Amino acid sequence: MTEVPVLITGESGTGKELAARLLHDMSSRRAHNFLKVICPAIPQQLFESEFFGHEPGAFTGAKESRAGKCEQADKGTLFLDEIGELDLALQPKLLHALQDFRVARLGAVNERAIDIRLICATNRDIEAEVAKGAFRKDLFYRINVLRIQMPSLRERPSDVPILMNHFIQLYAGKFGGSPAPLSASLMKLLEEYQWPGNIRELENIAKRYVVLGTEEHILSLVRQPGELRPEVPDIIDLTTPLRVQTKQAVRHLEKKIILGVLEAHKWNRRKTARSLDISYRTLLYKIKEAGLPASHLANSHWTNLPFHDRH
Repeated sequence: MTEVPVLITGESGTGKELAARLLHDMSSRRAHNFLKVICPAIPQQLFESEFFGHEPGAFTGAKESRAGKCEQADKGTLFLDEIGELDLALQPKLLHALQDFRVARLGAVNERAIDIRLICATNRDIEAEVAKGAFRKDLFYRINVLRIQMPSLRERPSDVPILMNHFIQLYAGKFGGSPAPLSASLMKLLEEYQWPGNIRELENIAKRYVVLGTEEHILSLVRQPGELRPEVPDIIDLTTPLRVQTKQAVRHLEKKIILGVLEAHKWNRRKTARSLDISYRTLLYKIKEAGLPASHLANSHWTNLPFHDRH
C-alpha cells in the first residue's frame, strides 16, 4: 500500500481514528508505533517541545533529553487528529518539519531525520478554513495528498443493525449478561434515526442497552436526541443563581444514572463501577454523597419516599 500522506475528513463520531489505525495496520509500518496527537490539546508554548523534543537546559525545568512526538513515531505512523484546529501560529513549524522530515530538538544544534507516515483528520471544512485564512494553504497541500471522506451514519442506515449488534455483543462480553436481540420495530426506528453523534452515539446507546437491559431506554434517547437530558423543574426558581441551580440539576441527573445502573446490576456495586467506568471507591463515595441506599435491601423504602425526602 502506498504511504503518501492521508487526510481523513468527516463529522465527529464517524470513525476517523479507526480508519487511520486500519491504514497503519495494513501498511508495512504496522510493527512500529501508531502515535496519536490531538492537535488543539497541545499548548502553544509547549508545541515545539512536544512535537520535536528537547535537550537538557533548553528551558526552565528541562533536566534531561526527551524525544518529541515526531521521533517517537519514527518508522511508524503519526496521526494528527483535529488538525483543522491547530493554531495558525504553529502551522509553519509543523510544515517545516514535514517538508524534509527533519526535526531539531529544542536546545540542540543538529537536526535528526525522521521516517514517518503522516495521517491527519479533521471534522472541519478544511477548504473553507484555507479560504478564510485560518489554515495555511501550503500545509493543506502537504497533508491533502490522498483524501478519505468518512460518511455520516445517517447516510448509511443499512450499517446500523450491523453496528448495533456488534456493539451489543462487544459490551455483553465486557460487562457480562446476555441481552435479548432488539425487536424488528426498534431496529427500523434506529435505521430512520438521524444519528447526530454518528457511530459514537450508537455505541453509547448499545452500551446503555446492555447495562439497563430494556428497549425503553433506547426509545427515550432516539425519540429525544441527546444524552439523558436534565429534567426542567416544574417550578422555576427566580431567586437562586444559575450556577447553583445547574449544579443541583447535574447532581440529580447523576443520582438517577447511578441508581438506574445499580438496579440493572441488581445492586452489584463492582459491576456498576465497571459499567460506569469509575473506581469502586469513587462509586461508594458517590452513593453516599447522593444519599442513595447502601444496598437493594433499603431501596424499596427509599424509592417510596417523595423526592424531597430522599436527600
